[in-house]
Amino acid sequence: MQRGFQLGLLLLAVQLFQEGLGNIPAVTLAVLGFNVYLYMFPAAPLMKACVSLQYVYKDKDWRRLFLSPLHHVDDWHLYFNMVSFLWKGIRLERRLGGGWFLYLLSVFSLLTGLVYLLLQAALTTLMKDSDLLAGFIEVSSHSRECAVGFSGVLFALKVVTNHYNPGGVTFVLNIRVSNRFASWVELVLIYLIAPGTSLIGHLAGILVGLLYTVGPLETIMKTSADGNNPRTSSYFNFSGYSGTTREHSEDPQHAEDHTVDDASKSDIARLTEEEQLEMAIRNSLNDGGRTRQRETARPAYGVHPTAEEVRLEELRRRRLRRFGEVSNKGRRRL
Repeated sequence: MQRGFQLGLLLLAVQLFQEGLGNIPAVTLAVLGFNVYLYMFPAAPLMKACVSLQYVYKDKDWRRLFLSPLHHVDDWHLYFNMVSFLWKGIRLERRLGGGWFLYLLSVFSLLTGLVYLLLQAALTTLMKDSDLLAGFIEVSSHSRECAVGFSGVLFALKVVTNHYNPGGVTFVLNIRVSNRFASWVELVLIYLIAPGTSLIGHLAGILVGLLYTVGPLETIMKTSADGNNPRTSSYFNFSGYSGTTREHSEDPQHAEDHTVDDASKSDIARLTEEEQLEMAIRNSLNDGGRTRQRETARPAYGVHPTAEEVRLEELRRRRLRRFGEVSNKGRRRL
């Protein structure tokens, strides 16, 4: 169902233009736009997109795991989530690279829903056996809740962002908190200030983020990415560059010299003396400072010129003699 224009969407548009669309990386902008589109034109009603143990596991409606993170209750829910995602996405995508960031979002979106179901199942089991736990937390309400929204993924991204800035601090409601504990403090404060939010969903996001930063998830993701492309071993680093690994590194300068030498050996016999001299001059200019470095590094005594140097010197002398003869003839004509 198409929604009307709302204040949350207007504020989100203002935020985007203040940031500058050209300053937002492609994946971050595309994911944000896709969330807005699905808010305006939902793929399913909220009650058929939300995640709960009853609807997903017992009713075998697994598509909810994909729909839930991309749907929002209202425009303010969308606004706060997307502004938070904009800040985290810009920094993480620039650090990780677009391909890996998109891969990370896909895995986090799916895993957050799965961990949410596991936590909901664990709370349901504890509720049956512990009256003490029910006194502190409304376990029954959490066991029946059906969650929707991007908040769980945002908590996972927050853990990753803070992991890359271990010495930094975050201000949560004007409270100075170390990045190491910021996600946990925010989890508690949000639950106390806004009881309608999903404590289990946010906790699931934190656990997924920890699986990536201190657990085996990052290694599993890299192994899976390499296994999908057996011809080349793809790798990703945190500078945003992606490429292929090489077993042996080679100095590009040495590789270039080797190519020039091979070309000279195969083609030098076909060139005229003038063409050989021109090629020698070009190679000398392209060689630049490396030739001078090799010459200065050569010992002062006991040095024997190479065959190539003798040949180039002979060509230079012939050219000078020919130039001298032409000059003499010209002077005689005058």
